[in-house]
Amino acid sequence: MINVGKWITKHKNIILLITVILLIPAGIGYLSTRVNYDVLSYLPKSLETVEGQDIMVDEFGTGAFSMIIVEDMTMKETAELEKQVEGIGHVKDVLWYDDVLDTNVPTQMLPQDIRKAFFNGDATMMIAFFDSTTSADSTMDAIADIRRTVAKNAYASGMSGVVTDIKDLALAEMPIYVLVAAVLCLVVLLVTMDSLVAPLIFLLTIGLSILFNLGSNIFLGEISYITQALAAVLQLAVTMDYSIFLLESYESNKERFPGDKKRAMAHAISNTFKSVSSSSVTTIAGFVALCFMTFKLGMDIGIVMSKGVIIGVLMCVTVLPAMILTFDGAIEKTTHKPIIPSLDKVSDFIIKYRYIAVVLFLIVLAPAIYGNNNYEIYYNLDTSLPKDIPSAIANDKLKENFDMSSIHMVLLEDGLTAKEKNEMLGEIEKVDGVKWVLGLNSLFGPNIPDTLVPSDVREMLKTDGHEMQFICSDYASATDESNNQIHAIDKIVKSYQKGGMVIGEAPLMKDLADVTNVDLENVNIISMAAIFLIILITFKSISIPIILVAIIEFAIACNMAVPFYTHTSLPFVASIVIGTIQLGATVDYAILMTSRYQKERVVQKRSKKDAIHIAHKASIKSILTSGFCFFAATFGVAVYSRIDMIGSICTLLSRGSVISMVVVICVLPAMLWIFDGVIIRSSLDMMKENIHQRDKEHGNILIEEN
Repeated sequence: MINVGKWITKHKNIILLITVILLIPAGIGYLSTRVNYDVLSYLPKSLETVEGQDIMVDEFGTGAFSMIIVEDMTMKETAELEKQVEGIGHVKDVLWYDDVLDTNVPTQMLPQDIRKAFFNGDATMMIAFFDSTTSADSTMDAIADIRRTVAKNAYASGMSGVVTDIKDLALAEMPIYVLVAAVLCLVVLLVTMDSLVAPLIFLLTIGLSILFNLGSNIFLGEISYITQALAAVLQLAVTMDYSIFLLESYESNKERFPGDKKRAMAHAISNTFKSVSSSSVTTIAGFVALCFMTFKLGMDIGIVMSKGVIIGVLMCVTVLPAMILTFDGAIEKTTHKPIIPSLDKVSDFIIKYRYIAVVLFLIVLAPAIYGNNNYEIYYNLDTSLPKDIPSAIANDKLKENFDMSSIHMVLLEDGLTAKEKNEMLGEIEKVDGVKWVLGLNSLFGPNIPDTLVPSDVREMLKTDGHEMQFICSDYASATDESNNQIHAIDKIVKSYQKGGMVIGEAPLMKDLADVTNVDLENVNIISMAAIFLIILITFKSISIPIILVAIIEFAIACNMAVPFYTHTSLPFVASIVIGTIQLGATVDYAILMTSRYQKERVVQKRSKKDAIHIAHKASIKSILTSGFCFFAATFGVAVYSRIDMIGSICTLLSRGSVISMVVVICVLPAMLWIFDGVIIRSSLDMMKENIHQRDKEHGNILIEEN
């Protein structure tokens, strides 16, 4: 690696030129990568609800719909509005009561189901069908056009409206995420480092690596808005350590090779690559674990972030050395005395009172585990958004005027008689929370032949292979009541036709809860197993990975217990990804301290007391710098974001980084002290050195100095 380092230092200008040239394809790739704003689209394709959505698109030519609530309009004005909406691009059809009866017919004479579905006082409702899926760009464009077309007293609700609002919010906020994260990280670096220019070089290099990562996403075709929002922030948070390590190694090697900066940098590159590549493996493992989720959003985040860490490592040992050598004069000129004083006394205090940390650990352990196992999760996407956005206002109007919270669809195959359909729908209407059922039979009566049904209405609700029914529910999506209702309706439908399906927003969210509950457990197990194996191989020890993983899992439990005790609900995504990300990203703090402890014990042949003291003093500042950089990168986004799906993840990450930092600094030294004998007997290198016997000879195993 020394020779590679020498080549990099010799050709630093070429490296910088290539980097600038690569910005062009990276920018094109970034702009060409589609962003998906619908998390429900990441559900497995094998689910019946997803298959039903595909049938809707293939046979009915529609995969999404929106309920448009109109207030204080005359029949004539509403009919004109319906025609305007029908004329909007990608609106396939609009269903209103004038598709069934003439508008001159008084509403009091309408059948009860139709009157309940379309009218309530001065409010009426129509259903607009789109020619594509919920999150398709064309559907979101159509929603935007509908909002521009309808009057101020008309509102477009439904999942397509929610997805459109997520898109608008995300596009407005994402540039601010990066800016806030960068500024707060810069503040931390300026406080913790002794140079004014080096932090700017770090941020510039990491910014380039973020752009290369986002640009390379083009091979994925599209990424989730959650992935895009988190990618830059997380890459900044987890790769900043690599830059700091390179500079520290460079400064150290400049003293070793005075007057030969290129040689010093070559050795710094070699040292950094060895340390950073091994350190980054645990972080990558945490992200790779997400790829094993059945819910494919995990794979989306996992691939992008793993790739980002790898790109960050490569940039750290190629572009960053070239940048540092280029601006080395400016770095030296802006060097100042450290703002943070020596932390040796703090380290001495922590180790002296190590047993207090153990007692606190034992006291907090039980409530942390209980809170971690019992915090509340929500799955309703509406809950993650502000209450003043158009879709939220429209959904409130839907509840206010029609006392309805969601609409399910029953997709029936051909083959049922009119009598069987009537009996089935009659049973469905008796299910708790069902307000009405709307289909061809309820609109025109069971005895009207299909040939007499207006063709435009028939095409909306029936094809050669399937027929669609709408079910209005009192219950909001992703609630226990709604899930029980869907289960009851599905049981009725299956009793009449095994191929019948209950589909729509609420059934999809029910499946989302079922899928992600399994994913949560599986991902945590996979990430712990992978990181355990990596630490085991790194340290050649059985006990060390148990101690380190347990320490960080304790920090994760403390972090996840906070929402339980503060009565805060978490979005389902946050509950799944936070454990594996916090474990992968912050276990490095523990590895850093333990590596130095092992080195002092094995190589330097020091006593337990001296090894732990030296390891703690040598690593405490690096851990604090890393932890506060992670906190800074995520905290600002957590405070600023109005999308709770993103804000909650960043809140958990920012808090988790601080908790992991505190636990490693305060609890890990005590664990190393208590289990030193176990570590020696279960670590290959330590057993070879026969440390236990040597300690006996020196009397260190019997005397513990406070």
